[in-house]
Order: sequence, then C-alpha cells, then structure tokens
Amino acid sequence: MYKTFLILTCCAVFSFFSSVASADVFKGTVVKVTDGDTIQVLSDNQTIKVRLEGIDCPERKQPFGYRAKQFVLELAAGKTVTVYQSTVDRYGRAIGEVVLSTGENLGQELVRNGLAWHYKRYSSDKVLSALEIEARAAKRGLWGDSNAIAPWEWRRGKR
Repeated sequence: MYKTFLILTCCAVFSFFSSVASADVFKGTVVKVTDGDTIQVLSDNQTIKVRLEGIDCPERKQPFGYRAKQFVLELAAGKTVTVYQSTVDRYGRAIGEVVLSTGENLGQELVRNGLAWHYKRYSSDKVLSALEIEARAAKRGLWGDSNAIAPWEWRRGKR
C-alpha cells in the first residue's frame, strides 16, 4: 500500500514538473507593447503579458520612456518571438527572455542601446551587466543624460 502511494506520488510530481517545463518556452506574435519592458504575446489563441527579464526601462513619463517603447515597437510589434519564461510575477505576468526571429534578445538590445538598466536587484546576468557598462561608456541613449534616474527610484517618488 505504501509503495503504491509512493509510486503514485512520484508520478504526480513528475507529471507536474514535466508540464511546467514544457510551458517554459513558447512562441507567439507580439500584439501589444505596453512599455519598453512589457509586451503582450498571442500564443495558442491566448494573450500572455510578458515582462522582460533582467531589465528595467524608464517609465512612460520619464525621459527615454517613450523612446524605449518606440524601440520595442519597431523591433517586435506584429512579429513572431520566442519567450523563455523563468517565472510569473505577482501581477500574473510571465517573466522571461524574449528572442526575436532574427535571434536578437530584446532585453539585451534595449540595454545595448541605452534604453534600459540592467535590473541587478533581480538579475545577475553577466551579458546584461557588460552591455550596460558598454552603453554607459559610450553615453548611448539615457546614459547621455548625467541626471538619469533609475526607474525603481522614479517609482518610489524621487521624480
């Protein structure tokens, strides 16, 4: 009896993790760009909100906020992307890396072009870190502004 219970429990756990693992990667079409770091992807007739992992773009009313959104619109709107989802945040958004059909990583491109910060509080990604250092040194995008305020500070009211 105990062995049967143990086997059934192991099968249920394995089944659960197999289904979670298969849900980690999905393809779809970008149907909406909310802002620089949040998009909506239509996949299997379901619209999924996706927050780009490891980065934080300026807020809409912040300098470069509109530019970051326009950049994402130009690169991704209406195009097929692959989302490598790592988790879901407290707002129900999928958190993950978004890769364009060209192979470019959308978050990396935002950081490379000085339109996003590497969000070190939630990410230890060495590529994003190096891209931010490079963009800062070249004074690309928001790094040309000596008074650039990080979005997380902006949201806390340091406007």
